[in-house]
Amino acid sequence: MLLPTPTVERMAAQLARWRACDDRRAIFLDCYLRMTRNMLTALATGEFADAVWVTHLLHRFADYYFDALTSYKQGDAAPAVWQVAHDAARQPKLLTLQNLLLGVNAHINYDLVLVVAELLQPEWQQSSEGQRRQRHADYTRVNAIIARTIDAVQDEIVEPDAPALRIVDLLLGRLDEWATVQVIGGWREEVWRQALDMLAAPTADQREALRSRVEAATLRKAAWMLGHPRTPAWPQES
Repeated sequence: MLLPTPTVERMAAQLARWRACDDRRAIFLDCYLRMTRNMLTALATGEFADAVWVTHLLHRFADYYFDALTSYKQGDAAPAVWQVAHDAARQPKLLTLQNLLLGVNAHINYDLVLVVAELLQPEWQQSSEGQRRQRHADYTRVNAIIARTIDAVQDEIVEPDAPALRIVDLLLGRLDEWATVQVIGGWREEVWRQALDMLAAPTADQREALRSRVEAATLRKAAWMLGHPRTPAWPQES
């Protein structure tokens, strides 16, 4: 049995507080905690070529989540995508799936771009093509852990609050989970490309322009998830 890490303990403590007061931000954090535990298991069983780098990625990624949460709590300038996700949790008519997707969208399509660029920046120029391929392979291998997590999330988080989805699951079997994994995998591949674009940008102003573009695309996805009219469907975004 894996010992809990400080990141897992922090997630579990926040999740317990939100559950105690029926805060719907618990929906995404429950999913995120499950994913983090599954990642730690994969790391412990040797699924990654460079476990040290992936561990750093895992914990730095969580830092971004908690930093945004702290800013939101304190009334500071939290990233706009997290402002939308946290505000949406206060809307009682919002579906569980919407709350979940808003968190996934903010954390993958925005935070992950910045995290990957941050971690690759010190080494990328000196890395060989083989080392770069290894980094990408470890990054992509995370998709398999996401796939393992999807079923439990749907069965234990989404469906209890939306019983109609159980019918979809029975009719389609694993097809709906497969589609979800394909979408998230597509998002994560685009994140990698965006992070490399940031690394290649020669000036701070150009990097900021790229960050703003990523933020705008993520906000459009969030608006689509919230059902706002005249919003382009998120699969068409880049």
